[in-house]
Amino acid sequence: MTPEIQSRNSRALCELAPVIPVLVIGDAARAEGLATALVAGGLPVLEVTLRTPAALDAIREMAKVPGGHVGAGTVLTPDDAKRAKDAGASFAVSPGATDRLVRACEEIGLPLLPGAVTASEVMRAMEYGYSMLKFFPAEAAGGAKSLKSLAGPLPQVSFCPTGGVTPTNAPDYLALPNVICVGGSWISPDAEVAAGNWSAIEERARAAAALRG
Repeated sequence: MTPEIQSRNSRALCELAPVIPVLVIGDAARAEGLATALVAGGLPVLEVTLRTPAALDAIREMAKVPGGHVGAGTVLTPDDAKRAKDAGASFAVSPGATDRLVRACEEIGLPLLPGAVTASEVMRAMEYGYSMLKFFPAEAAGGAKSLKSLAGPLPQVSFCPTGGVTPTNAPDYLALPNVICVGGSWISPDAEVAAGNWSAIEERARAAAALRG
């Protein structure tokens, strides 16, 4: 799977909803219920970050949920990509892009959403063949104003900004022509996940799904 095809596949996933929940899961036993609530609320694309020992098991559980598309976030190495795909991830998200990671995802056929912030990083990703990128850390890197500036010289590239995105500032990002969706962690607070409060999470997901009207 070439980077161009990977990028088209990533874009298709990003177009499914205005928000991709970014999930840090400490207990895989909660994963299926969480995924079910998020999908029911209108957010079918889920990113499980590889930051906890439970992450891969959580991906396995979430992959069982009908209508969901579960990916792995914080994918840094070829081994991360392989383990994520073996666990059932349908895409990978990385804060950056390296030759080894791009090549590994191409070899195993795992769509990659690589990160870029500066114009040079975006241009390098374009040289690989990517036109759908993650913009991280969004708020720390200048937020919607920076993305609006990048749209001038690089209009052919689209983004999913993540990092500091909230229900308050998400509409500012989503109003930009080069933003397809945003990534956010506000939809599933740890306390509600621990309590199994799926109805509250579903309602929060429903509100997020309506952000782009």
